[in-house]
Amino acid sequence: MMLGDLGAYVLKVERPGSGDDTRGWGPPFDAEGRSAYYLSINRNKLGVAADFDSVADRALLERLVAEADVVVDNFRSGMLARRGLSPEEWCARRPELIWCTISGFGPGSDRPGYDFVTQAESGWMSITGEPDGDPMKVGVALADILTGKDAAIAVLGALVRRGRTGVGARLQISLADSARAALVNVAQNVLVSGRDATRWGNAHPNLVPYELFNAEDRPMVIAVGNDAQYIACARAIGLEALASDPALATNAGRLAQRERVVSAFAQQLATRPAAHWRDRLDAVGVPNGVVQSVLEALRGSNASPLTGMPSSIGGRVRFAPPSLDEHGQIVRREGWEAFKFVDSQTK
Repeated sequence: MMLGDLGAYVLKVERPGSGDDTRGWGPPFDAEGRSAYYLSINRNKLGVAADFDSVADRALLERLVAEADVVVDNFRSGMLARRGLSPEEWCARRPELIWCTISGFGPGSDRPGYDFVTQAESGWMSITGEPDGDPMKVGVALADILTGKDAAIAVLGALVRRGRTGVGARLQISLADSARAALVNVAQNVLVSGRDATRWGNAHPNLVPYELFNAEDRPMVIAVGNDAQYIACARAIGLEALASDPALATNAGRLAQRERVVSAFAQQLATRPAAHWRDRLDAVGVPNGVVQSVLEALRGSNASPLTGMPSSIGGRVRFAPPSLDEHGQIVRREGWEAFKFVDSQTK
């Protein structure tokens, strides 16, 4: 979808009959019976249904691959090769082709992978949630999303390289690799200290104060990232004694006295509404925010019930998510030229 947002011609190939699994991931479904999950990630694509066991459909797929710049698949290892569509053979036949396989656990594994499984095995769940609670997944399928972004970045990099050298690429992107890479500073803490990471709830293992507080009317977060911000923050909320205490002048000092600092902040912030504190903190440049619901966060975003969230990378919406095999007839007739026809119909 991201590549489509940027102007690429993206053709989505699905199994006949049921199509993409996410078509059935609901409710909610819209008035046309389309699942919200499917609609969220499928704009800017034309859709065709094809049966890999059909001679005619396999010929169609070979015709499309023969002219494609990029092929993306998410099949388990060996499935395409067993049906005569080996990525390795196609890359050897067309050295300029970029073929990206997205899998659960990489080319050395045939395990199926879903976001939830990846969050468990990557270490995410062990560090998410309250310290005395159960391990917790992130509220969105973030491993899926990061893997998609990693794949888009890898494809764009391969296209730049091909533009310079004429040589394509065989790319392997996995949920497991993307999720592990996203541990970033948490992983580095473990590597440097030799101690395993733990759950901190809404607190931060390396920064104080950097967590959730309950204002008089609703929760809010304060994210102090340096010593100057700490002094400005403490003064802005009326904690001058903490602002001027030399023992708290550095982040290391505040980490050593985490309970004292957090307790004082919590008591003070509970005395006034979040909007009051937000005004004071904004005025002195201290990062802060009110905890919003999803409905609140969507207000003013120009999000669409049909095409989802606005592009985060400056792209634009050209096509609504396709129904199953919506463009099958024209793709079978015209191949990639189908996009010119559909483009002309939408302008």
